[in-house]
Amino acid sequence: MTASQSPITSPLNDSDKDITGKALQGTLVDLIDLHLVAKQAHWNVVGRFFRDVHLQLDELVTAARGFADDVAERAAALGVSADGRASTVSKNSGLPTLEQGWHTDREIVAAIVEALGTLIGRLRARIDETDKTDLVSQDLLISIAQELEKSHWMWQAQLTES
Repeated sequence: MTASQSPITSPLNDSDKDITGKALQGTLVDLIDLHLVAKQAHWNVVGRFFRDVHLQLDELVTAARGFADDVAERAAALGVSADGRASTVSKNSGLPTLEQGWHTDREIVAAIVEALGTLIGRLRARIDETDKTDLVSQDLLISIAQELEKSHWMWQAQLTES
């Protein structure tokens, strides 16, 4: 079977399937990268609020992995093969990278705020793209955006000076 052939029939016409599939694939890549960035941060955070940030990063990793699975399974339900390979994520993610090495808790919080902000912006564009092609996929993307925006707020709140 070639990469373009699908054993799964799609409820969408070819054009809608292509647009929706690209939106889902882009979201999948960004969510996988968010998981990897958060895990890298989890292993390398230091500072006064280490424990709180360390545990909050675990929550973000779990959420990103769950969302990625939901997105990949939605793509499969539409007859679109999901691609979460490391090389695909590396080439196509739009998230900022986290430099190797130790980072203070404040640096990590700022990096996660930036990563979430970037992902949310890209996700909102994909929500717009799927408005006319597949409302079911759009609904999934909206629900993910809702949770990521809540998380973004919680991470941002840690950067305020009291």
